[in-house]
This record gives sequence, C-alpha cells and structure tokens, in this order.
Amino acid sequence: MAASSGAVAVAAAVAVLAVVMMAAAAAAVAVAAGEDDAGDQPPPSASCARRPVVFAFGDSNTDTGGIAAGMGFYFPLPEGRAFFRRATGRLCDGRLVIDYLCESLNMSYLSPYLEPLASDFTNGANFAISGAGTAPRNAAFSLHIQVQQFIHFKQRSLELASRGAAVPVDADGFRNALYLIDIGQNDLSAAFSGGLPYDDVVRQRFPAILSEIKDAIQSLYYNGAKNLWIHGTGPLGCLPQKLAVPRADDGDLDSSGCLKTLNAGSYEFNSQLSSICDQLSSQLRGATIVFTDILAIKYELIANHSSYGFEEPLMACCGHGGPPYNYDFNVSCLGAGYRVCEDGSKFVSWDGVHYTDAANAVVAGKILSAEYSRPKLPFGYFCNA
Repeated sequence: MAASSGAVAVAAAVAVLAVVMMAAAAAAVAVAAGEDDAGDQPPPSASCARRPVVFAFGDSNTDTGGIAAGMGFYFPLPEGRAFFRRATGRLCDGRLVIDYLCESLNMSYLSPYLEPLASDFTNGANFAISGAGTAPRNAAFSLHIQVQQFIHFKQRSLELASRGAAVPVDADGFRNALYLIDIGQNDLSAAFSGGLPYDDVVRQRFPAILSEIKDAIQSLYYNGAKNLWIHGTGPLGCLPQKLAVPRADDGDLDSSGCLKTLNAGSYEFNSQLSSICDQLSSQLRGATIVFTDILAIKYELIANHSSYGFEEPLMACCGHGGPPYNYDFNVSCLGAGYRVCEDGSKFVSWDGVHYTDAANAVVAGKILSAEYSRPKLPFGYFCNA
C-alpha cells in the first residue's frame, strides 16, 4: 500500500479530475437555472444500448435514503449541501459513489426500496441501509434481509406483470440488470473494536462475514442475477473515526498517517473476498462477477491527495475537536456543538466515516476506469452486451 510515484499520481489525477469537473459544471448549470432540486436528475453522460437497471445492496456508503425511510431518521443540512442543497437521507455533503456510477449510465439516481413516496424504480432499486452489516443474519437490515427484500420485489413485480399490470422492471430488466454489493466496513469495524488480537479477528470473525457475502451472491444468482459487481472494503485505518482512538504512540502509523494494522485487516479481507469472487465465477454458469479493489482506490487518493486538489486527507469536514482529525466520539456531525468546514471539496472525509461529494467523485472515476477491477470490464458492460 505504498504511495504511488509522483508521475503515476499526476496521471491518475488527470484521468479522474474530469469527473469532478463535469459534476461541478452540472451543479453550476443547475444553480444558474434556479432549480430547487438540481441534484434530483443526473447530467447527461454515456448511454446504454438498453435501459440500465441496477440493484444495490450495502451500508451507508451506498444508502441513498433507506435509513431515513425505514427508521424515520432525518439528516438536515449541512448533509447534502454540496449538490442536492437539501436533506436526502445520504450521509454525505452530496453524492455517493453509487450516484456517480448512475450518472455515468445517464440514468436516474436509485430510489431507496423503503421509500413509499415519489420513488422511481424504472432503473432499479437501492436496498442499502446505513449501519447494515452481514450479522446478525436475520436482523434488520442485514445483507441477507436486503437480498430477501429484493426477492420479494422481483416476485411481486413479475406477479403483477403476469396480470397485465405495468411494472417498473420486467423480466428482461431483472435478467439483464447489474447487482452491486458494497458491504463489510461495519463488520470489520466491529470485529477490530472487540479487543481480539489481529490474528484471532482474521481467523474467527472473517469467515462468517465472507460467508454471508458469498451466500448473498449465490442467492441473487439463483434468483436470476447474472451480472454482479462486488466492491471490496476501503482502508479502515485511514478513517478519522479510527485515527481518533487514543493510542500510546504513533508506531502503527504508516507514511500516509493511516493505521497499518487496520489497513492490513482490510487488505486481507479484500484478498479473501476477491478469491471468493474468482471461485464463484468458475462455479456459477453464465455469471459475470466483477471484483473492484476499493481499498487500493481510496488509499491512493489519500496518499496522493494533493494531486486531486485535496488539502485534508485525514480530517473530517463535519465534526468536533479540530485538528488533526476533527472527530469526537461524543459529538458527531449534526451533534450538539459540531462544526463544519467551509469548503468540503478540500476534504476527503465528510464526517470521519464517510467521504465527501468531491472524494466520491474521484473514487467513482477510478471505478469507471476499470483499472481496479477484475475482470477489467467497463461499468456499463451489462447494458451494452
């Protein structure tokens, strides 16, 4: 996980900064036009040969409002301030990675499955819920429950279609859809916070987490999914939330200021998850399973942050406590006494756990490059095959 050379970093930055500039331009046009809900529709981008349909599963890194709809939680401004300029249920100052990926397909942003009002499921649905993990398996809203919700959604849709009713996604839509899973950060965070030695966490906790993700992939496949896009977890040791935990010394910090032990755990988790994807690719006939190395993407961003225009790679924009991390376990973003930075585009971290709109744009740009995926397929392959 060593930092890339300056030349490589600059080249990578040039490749993805176009995404950031395009997003900024779109937002500026919307503001100029006086649109109150400028962020509700993505700007034009590459189109698909057929209508793209995406079903997403995961946690707060992908949740576009599910926790707000399902639990009644309200996340007011400054959440959403950088793009939507209103509360959307996202734990971010603007768009998530999934939003940028939807923009790349020129499709609407994914509506949360649990949102009963003004939802549009013609391009799929988002089952991701903030705080979700793989365990307990039957607890709301674990990955297993999210998959069960999808199965209900599909069965109900096909049942209504068989009666002649209009449905947002038909049989062909489900068959050709992309199924994206991005989960594990909460599981790893809990596992490494339990006081177990590193080796015990890897040996005792990883198998159950990975088994649930494997089961989710298989369940989706046996319910008709053939295009699966799996995200590895990010660098846990670079989160301000983890860095703010008191430590005896800085011996566990690497050259980028991240915690080596936690990042080693993230790397090992991704290595095992990648192997599972390879195994299932050979076992599940007709399935395409893409694994994307989110750790490599996010760590490169942090290690070479200045190449992308960021000034603060490890300090939260919204939080409490000031430098070096602006993270207080007793005063979170939106908590009593919190403070928020003036310009979130200079920060990688929004609230100590989630990334800013600007950082998510860079991450999405790297995903779209296909350089961090195996096999190296373009994100829109499923709607152009």
